[in-house]
Amino acid sequence: MKIRIFLLSAVSIPAMTPHAAFAAQAGSIADRDIVVTASALEQKADETATPVVTLSGEDLVHRRQATLGDTLAGQPGISFDNFGGGASRPVIRGQTAPRVQSLTDGANIQDASAISPDHAVTTEPLLLRGIEVLRGPAALLYGGGAIGGAINLLDDKVPTAIPEGGISGVAEGRLGTADKERSLVGGLTAGVGPFAFHVEGVHRSSDDYRVPKRFGDRHVDGSYNDTSTFSVGGSWIGDGGYLGVAYTRQRSEYGLPGHAHEYEDCHPHGSSLHCGGHDDHEEDHDHGHEGEHEEVPFVKLRSERFDIRSEYRDPLPGFEKVRFRMSFTDYEHDEVEEDEVATTFKNKAHDIRLELTHKSIGGLRGVFGVQHSESDFSALGEEAFLPESETGNTALFLMETLQAGPIRFELAARHEWQRIKTTLNRRAEHNPFSISGAAVWDINGDYSLALSLARSQRAPNVQELYARGVHLATNTYELGTATLGKETAKSIDLTFRKTTGATTFTIGAYHQHFDNYIFADTLDQFEDFRLIRYTAADATFTGIDGEVRHQFTSDFGVSVFGDYVRAKLKDDLGNLPRIPAGRLGGRADGKWGALSADVEYYHVFEQGKVASFETRTPGYDMFNATLAYKLELGPKADAELFVRANNLTNDLAFNHASFIKNASPLRGRNFTFGLRTAF
Repeated sequence: MKIRIFLLSAVSIPAMTPHAAFAAQAGSIADRDIVVTASALEQKADETATPVVTLSGEDLVHRRQATLGDTLAGQPGISFDNFGGGASRPVIRGQTAPRVQSLTDGANIQDASAISPDHAVTTEPLLLRGIEVLRGPAALLYGGGAIGGAINLLDDKVPTAIPEGGISGVAEGRLGTADKERSLVGGLTAGVGPFAFHVEGVHRSSDDYRVPKRFGDRHVDGSYNDTSTFSVGGSWIGDGGYLGVAYTRQRSEYGLPGHAHEYEDCHPHGSSLHCGGHDDHEEDHDHGHEGEHEEVPFVKLRSERFDIRSEYRDPLPGFEKVRFRMSFTDYEHDEVEEDEVATTFKNKAHDIRLELTHKSIGGLRGVFGVQHSESDFSALGEEAFLPESETGNTALFLMETLQAGPIRFELAARHEWQRIKTTLNRRAEHNPFSISGAAVWDINGDYSLALSLARSQRAPNVQELYARGVHLATNTYELGTATLGKETAKSIDLTFRKTTGATTFTIGAYHQHFDNYIFADTLDQFEDFRLIRYTAADATFTGIDGEVRHQFTSDFGVSVFGDYVRAKLKDDLGNLPRIPAGRLGGRADGKWGALSADVEYYHVFEQGKVASFETRTPGYDMFNATLAYKLELGPKADAELFVRANNLTNDLAFNHASFIKNASPLRGRNFTFGLRTAF
């Protein structure tokens, strides 16, 4: 039975060969059979204390976009803070980086995306086989950066199994109409004895994307995105596990919409802005044509990463599994204006994580481990608003479960030791501690009720502590506060779900109370330029999200879904900035032999509960559809032709979560044509 639950997390199918992953129909595997690999104990989807979303197989193939935020956009409980066509971060229940941690197969993605929304998350959605978005006890194990959730990206760069027949592969080509996208994707896995080797790559090129006429311009200037990603890896694979390594290189160039040179001389006088000479810097920003990318400020990104991954079953008496992850990242990007490098961001980092899963002890089954990461970060140039810094974080974590009749109990804890040292001779040390408990009540095998309670802490980052200077990408002058302490969230989640029968549902309600919530408070504004200071105040997040689905036949089903979050400062001090508006929609999907289709509509409501210096954002309608036809090319080979239509009504849509919502509306009507084959 097909069950799709859209809420706090996303899961993916277990490790597959490229052919099997391609052939998996979205929802063809019941959620109760899908293993959440990043949940430490690899629980099945209906066993988790918090609900899950499946995004894998053909559903993921059809929805994948150039950025992670765009790929996940539209899933209830998940929004995005788009920044043109090159950068877009996921927003989970109103929160994004640095409270949403991006992972690749359980290891930190160490780039610069947590610093600013114009910095891309260095992943390639076109190479992913699945996405998991975790919350609750499972996310807590990944640290304070996951206080709002953890997004785990599953790839095949390190093989975990010998392909059937000794070789498997996948290839895909895509063409888009709104931005003239041209993408080529390819991957190949080969096995020789106990060894498996994998190579994959993507090349994508897109122009400035089109928007409806009533925006004024037909294109969003600087919304182009050209990216190439290449990865090669290999593994030794035995009966009990594997040990593998992979190298990934990414090169990307994308534009920065809304970049404003006229504010370069702005500076603060206390809590007020002083801007002079802004009338002398008016320029022609008509850059919407192919071949004129150099006239728009842009990011030139380079990233190299090594991954070492290993898992082994029954390593020692009393233990089920040991899991090891190590990564080394050399990240750099230039922000180029008028053919000159204005600012260079660098991050050299490593991350090591070891987990041990023990067998049942008096009914308790659990996992414990240690994680250590180091980051050497610098921003050099005329817009270097951050000092050079070294950040180290060491953590111990534990998660235990106990089955007592129809109720399963979970307990998770993590303690961190974080230190920051800067070239300003300033140091900061914080030791956040987080603990979470949950109970899942199985009601007659058809329904379940889950209650999760958590007290989570997050240490402030370098930007929140020591930022000082003009950040033109977001049109802000940023001021850090060196005295900031830990922020503490006390959370309660209640989830009710039905997992069997023709009608299934998941309804989730949550409330988070933050002590010393750290946010960018706008102190003053001149035209579109703002003075912000990172400050702390008590805040609350309250919301609901979920989906109800009815399966009329084995091949046709209809869903209704929605979400809403209310985020505000306590004591009537105002609303928090850039909180997504509520959504309500429905979708229908079916399959008729080799032909499959889905239709999706949702309405995003007006966001009128705005923070100081924010403006209201009008609502909009989003109408999407997919049509696909599968071809059988042989006993071990398939091909699929598909077309994905987004924003069919060509509605002018502004994203309230975006720093540059007025300069960068969402894409207008877009058709993506694809041909994908696997063997």
